Amino acid sequence: MLFAPKDRGQGLVEYALILVLVAVVVIVILALLGPAIGNVFSNLVANI
Repeated sequence: MLFAPKDRGQGLVEYALILVLVAVVVIVILALLGPAIGNVFSNLVANI
């Protein structure tokens, strides 16, 4: 019982690290695929 708050804090830190990792991966994917997706939408608008 003496270590319960420390364990809870450790769990929150682990969840925060996972959230940061997912955010970084999403940002990298959007940075790499962003221009390609923009070109697709530009072509769609041009064809309409």
